[in-house]
Amino acid sequence: MTRVAAIDCGTNSIRLLIADVAADGQSLTDVVRLMKVVRLGQGVDRTGQFAPEALERTLAATDEYAALCRAHGVEAIRFVATSATRDASNRDEFIAGVKERLGVEPEVVSGEEEAALSFRGAVSVVADDLVPPYLVVDLGGGSTEMVLGERGPAGAHSMDVGCVRMTERHLAANPPSDVQIDAAVADVQAALDAAIKDVPVAQTRALVGLAGSITTVTAQALGLQQYDRDRINGARLTVDEVVAACNALLHASREEREAMPFMHPGRVDVIGAGALVWREVVLRVQAEVRAAGGELEEAVTSEHDILDGIAFSAAARI
Repeated sequence: MTRVAAIDCGTNSIRLLIADVAADGQSLTDVVRLMKVVRLGQGVDRTGQFAPEALERTLAATDEYAALCRAHGVEAIRFVATSATRDASNRDEFIAGVKERLGVEPEVVSGEEEAALSFRGAVSVVADDLVPPYLVVDLGGGSTEMVLGERGPAGAHSMDVGCVRMTERHLAANPPSDVQIDAAVADVQAALDAAIKDVPVAQTRALVGLAGSITTVTAQALGLQQYDRDRINGARLTVDEVVAACNALLHASREEREAMPFMHPGRVDVIGAGALVWREVVLRVQAEVRAAGGELEEAVTSEHDILDGIAFSAAARI
């Protein structure tokens, strides 16, 4: 076993996985798995740079993660930064701050590599009865990755739509207006038009959704009285169940979302947009599959995602 630390720093959250990776590189055991909502991508879609307070929050969380890495004796650390860092003109300040705290330089990965890491993490624990090819969708704060494949990616695309970006761009009202929702839907559908040129989604046999927006939609669909990772992981929802849960979250007010017992406080203001993106992806993929003569009746939620993929890659580098 090799003990590694994987850090995924996205637009909305920064997450840590300390794990023991098996010698064959095919499985891992969690030691620590944490998530903090720091909203690093606050305003990046509009300004093109990190806000000072967002940098401060993110580097404070990095300090905490660095202490945990030391306490647990990790042998290697890989820090991956995604959508917001790709877009920010002042990312050098962020990179220097992380390197000072962790001793490793954060890697600003492309959307395609982000998709591949997410796919690796998701399929590492996919249920035996799921039939490939799998379409893995990682819905983040600033971007959404779609990757199709069996053992590895056969096609991948990163869309610049995510829960934070769509909230800031379109869904300002509480709850959002029909006009705002229509504008967001048009934006997502345009992104999907481009994605399906790179990813043959009509071949999908199993649709697997990852990350906080999708797990929260799943908690809503399951009627959970608290966030329960074990019940959410591997949950299978019909397309109608997904759409109903997404609509409930999209049309709820912030006050109603705050009262939901499974809701993370850092997702209250952006979950409506995340739900809208997931709804549009699921319905579009189902339509493409049907047009090709197939059928897609359900979506599977996974709690294993890019963090797991980063951990596997960190172990492979030792």
